[in-house]
Amino acid sequence: MAQTYCLLLRRDLAETLPPVVWPDGIQLSLYRPPLAEAVHGLMEQGYQQGGGRVPALEVWREHFERDAEYDPALCFIASDVQGIVGVAQCWTSAYIKNLVVHPRAQGQGLGRALLLHAFSVFQQRREGFVDLKVLEDNPRALRLYENAGMRLVRRELVPD
Repeated sequence: MAQTYCLLLRRDLAETLPPVVWPDGIQLSLYRPPLAEAVHGLMEQGYQQGGGRVPALEVWREHFERDAEYDPALCFIASDVQGIVGVAQCWTSAYIKNLVVHPRAQGQGLGRALLLHAFSVFQQRREGFVDLKVLEDNPRALRLYENAGMRLVRRELVPD
């Protein structure tokens, strides 16, 4: 069986950040418990395309909302007229836990906007850097992160 690796990437926040450019028609809000089902559904859909997994809704919600690093002000929800199209779920440790964009909104710059917005919020909180992990075999996500100034810290074996 082939081994799977993830990459720990980091963005230095001492550098000047590019401006956030939101695609037309996108509204940004913060996570609220009534959005849990829609956010979870988008994450499930996103992981089907890019690897990884999300636990069942109630398990995810319990872990998410009760995690010591949870802060609803660090979970950014992008919506259009049809509903939620993007989520950037971040932890207080300046870590981006999840970044997912709905297929209908991909290729429009929404992932980049969510990523840069998260960088900006952490920079305002006086963090020195932001980290995230991505599966090594996810070239689309890797391009997004590298184009946003993230750099490789280390390669890690994903446990079975």
